[in-house]
Amino acid sequence: MSDGKSAADVFDEVGARYEEVFGRVPGQLAALDWLTARLAPGARVLDVGSGTGRPAAEALARAGCAVTGIDVSAHMVDLARSRVPQARFEQADVRTYTAAEGGFDAVCSFFPLLVMSQREVAASLQRMASWVAPGGYFVMATVPGDISDLDIVWMGHEVTVSSLSPAEHLRLLGAAGLEVLEHHTALFRPETAPAAPRGPAAPRGPGGPAAPGGPVTPPVAPEEHFFCYARRPA
Repeated sequence: MSDGKSAADVFDEVGARYEEVFGRVPGQLAALDWLTARLAPGARVLDVGSGTGRPAAEALARAGCAVTGIDVSAHMVDLARSRVPQARFEQADVRTYTAAEGGFDAVCSFFPLLVMSQREVAASLQRMASWVAPGGYFVMATVPGDISDLDIVWMGHEVTVSSLSPAEHLRLLGAAGLEVLEHHTALFRPETAPAAPRGPAAPRGPGGPAAPGGPVTPPVAPEEHFFCYARRPA
């Protein structure tokens, strides 16, 4: 990270403001509807990068799933525990987390794989895919692009982000044994935004980019999101 802060430090400071700006991404809400329609009550679901618990963990818990959320930010975990008491949350990093034996009936990943290197993005995708039990589902969203260690300003913080192209995401998921059922891109405009919105490959999703020292993109600037729904054959 350009200013020496970790992703945990940044999201500890952002806290509930994240939900205010990025808590109603239409593509994410549609993905959650798609997923919950396919899960039986009691299904074990892992929410990677669970943030404040909304909207993902909340929607999954409401559908009767047994939800585990992980996030690198202790403050986000505290917020999630208070907002979604039906779910279980723990401070953990997708790069080092160890899943329970048997994995999960579904794993969802909404924008957590951006404040890391490209190598770590690829490795994290493979790790998450390995946690999907036979017959289970994997649903993800990210800001796509062949981007490596790009310095941007997001919500007043300098961060270094990376991502992969849609094609590379699909290749890695297929190589990990998942069958891709649907994938698409969509543009998102936040209804509200802070003074320093996030960029084209910024941490955890939407906003408009600004290079350090450069002009700030208007907060309503559209951003491309990549969504993918996949399944591990039974």
